[in-house]
Amino acid sequence: MPVIAKISVQKNNPQRYNIYFAKGNGEEYAFSVDEDVLIKFRLKKGMELDDFLLTEITDYEAVSKAYQQAVQFLAKRKRTEAEVRNYLREKEVPEFAIQEAIHKLYEYKFLDDEDYAFSYVRTQMNTSDKGPELIMRELQQRGVGAILIEKALMEYPYEKQFEAALTICEKMAAKNNRDSRMVLKQKMEQLLLRKGYPYDMISSVIDEIFENKPETEGEMEAIRYQGEKARRKFSSLEPSQFKLKMKENLYRKGFSLDLIEQYLSELEEEE
Repeated sequence: MPVIAKISVQKNNPQRYNIYFAKGNGEEYAFSVDEDVLIKFRLKKGMELDDFLLTEITDYEAVSKAYQQAVQFLAKRKRTEAEVRNYLREKEVPEFAIQEAIHKLYEYKFLDDEDYAFSYVRTQMNTSDKGPELIMRELQQRGVGAILIEKALMEYPYEKQFEAALTICEKMAAKNNRDSRMVLKQKMEQLLLRKGYPYDMISSVIDEIFENKPETEGEMEAIRYQGEKARRKFSSLEPSQFKLKMKENLYRKGFSLDLIEQYLSELEEEE
């Protein structure tokens, strides 16, 4: 059986120790362990190590190392259990060591998926304009279970979701005031969908944006802007073709036929 000939502290990490076995009249490096492994197994010079004890030490050391790696990973920010497992697997940590390390992390309160989910929802609600479905997908990607996600999203009430979605649409309306009402509604819907708001809420928000706004309010200004671009594009055409192309162009941009006729009448009056 191998005999420990020397134990020395590592220069760059005083919490780890190098173990040397006796070989002939000298010694050779065998393995290294953390301080807690050294203490647990009472390793000392002259101690004999049989195969069973060596296996125990090796396994315990793997768990200890996995735990320390996980703690360092968690020191930067909160993580989910799934994120920690994936991180340790990328480090090629054995599965048994990962499982034991995860158990210790829960024991010492380094891991708590429920607290993570609730904290994540509150943070996104207060610092972003993300909708509930996007937050849900992000939590799913981080490995949080469906039941925990459902509970955590209760922290984000419908009223706050609606308020956030309404603010998004109001900003878009101000920024895109030269679009037709139809195009603007489409842009709002697409943006809110990307941000993770449900269809029924999107419909209600858009209805509220346009509820007290007459159909033609802002539309004449928008069609004049879009029409001027189209006018330059088709200015070389014959009058009949010009009028047809103008109608097609403006209709595709979401303006009603009545409004298009009104705009074209304005052009005729200018001539």
